[in-house]
Amino acid sequence: MCCWVQNRVRDLRNESNLTQEQLAAKLGVSRQSIISIEAGRYNPSLILAYRLARVFSCRIEDVFDFSEYEEGAE
Repeated sequence: MCCWVQNRVRDLRNESNLTQEQLAAKLGVSRQSIISIEAGRYNPSLILAYRLARVFSCRIEDVFDFSEYEEGAE
């Protein structure tokens, strides 16, 4: 079963005209964390996912695509 989800963090960050450093500062995490999330090497905690959605004024489901994970869970 796959435990990695696709995300739109890079796209949403670019649409918001934020650098990785600026986004990291808003979230209280390191720039390296943002790099890892965007590259799909790290799935954030639920709290961090919620904070990402809040920064982008959208739902968690708009930031992260769980469809592949949900299909594998059947």
